[in-house]
Amino acid sequence: MYGLHRHAAAAWLAEASGGGLGLARSAPDAPMSDQPIADPAAPPAAAAPSLSELFRSFASISVVAFGGALPWARRMIVEQRRWMTAEEFNETFSLSQFLPGPNVVNFSVVFGSRFGGASGAIVALAGLLGPPLLIVTVLAVLYARYGDIAALSRILVGIASAAAGLLIANVAKMFEPMLRKGLHFGPFVAAAGFIGVALMQWPLPLVFAVLAPASVALAWFGMRR
Repeated sequence: MYGLHRHAAAAWLAEASGGGLGLARSAPDAPMSDQPIADPAAPPAAAAPSLSELFRSFASISVVAFGGALPWARRMIVEQRRWMTAEEFNETFSLSQFLPGPNVVNFSVVFGSRFGGASGAIVALAGLLGPPLLIVTVLAVLYARYGDIAALSRILVGIASAAAGLLIANVAKMFEPMLRKGLHFGPFVAAAGFIGVALMQWPLPLVFAVLAPASVALAWFGMRR
């Protein structure tokens, strides 16, 4: 009787261990999920701005944007709100340069239409142009009366120097994503534009008319490779 129980117990243990090994063997063969693994270190994607956020954001840019609105717009959109990546900002700004009119005005229309359609474009443009219109009107009246003061001229020279520094810093930030992509045509096109406009002093429309189709063609051939 004891031998019968012992034989039955041994058979049960062999079956159980065999089943466990079978499960262990079949586990690696299970189909893997096609869902991408989320990177815990990646920053969360920012929600799309509402119309009121578009107006407040561009209004705040226009109020503090001494020396040009582009550096402040990039800081707010890319670094603070994370509504765009650095590459997306460069692409949108490139489109704004291609269109006729002031670059930052075109950018506000393109950015607003991307997140809010026609209403977003109107709201972003109103936020960008509304506050400066009131401020400049007041400053124009004051300058017409006190513009001959020597101290005011020195203040304006200092503001112009600070504006140039902000513009150079912003160009460096926009150039950084191109360097991270390795050796490609982007830095060479930028260098050609700098040489043509700054050193050779060729007309800007001429340089743009040559480099714009050339860069588009290079990008198209690069995508086909």
